[in-house]
Amino acid sequence: MAIRNLRYDGDPILRKTCKEVTELTPRIKELIEDMFDTMYEENGVGLAGPQVGVLRRLFVIDVGDGPLTFINPVIVEKSGEQTGGEGCLSLPGKIATVTRPNHVVCEAYDKNMEKFTIEADELLARAICHEYDHLDGILYKDVADSPLCNVDDYEENNSGR
Repeated sequence: MAIRNLRYDGDPILRKTCKEVTELTPRIKELIEDMFDTMYEENGVGLAGPQVGVLRRLFVIDVGDGPLTFINPVIVEKSGEQTGGEGCLSLPGKIATVTRPNHVVCEAYDKNMEKFTIEADELLARAICHEYDHLDGILYKDVADSPLCNVDDYEENNSGR
């Protein structure tokens, strides 16, 4: 459909708490399609409403297993731990080490407003937690184990791990 303009670190909208989606309107359907188009265009694995200037509790993810839409998500279970480099389309060219749960259970509504529950591990669990944080105005740099650095510097300093 359309590529939306991304919001970048420093934009106040990224620090706001999103409101629930109360009904699946044509506008929300278009937003979801646009978010996927934008995410794919920017080579991301996830994108949340605030990142395109929309304060609604929804995000999209595709870690390589197909597109997933999460409307009004709630993480109901977290377990395990994984630590690794994490980036964000709203902080282009930057990366930091972040510890996240290795397993999550998330309840949400899909693009048809049908409720579903997903159990996710590893990259998908990380992506769900990352995008979920966006809905509450939290950026990955806020929960990082290391300071932000340039992607090239991070890869050079962490290549021996």
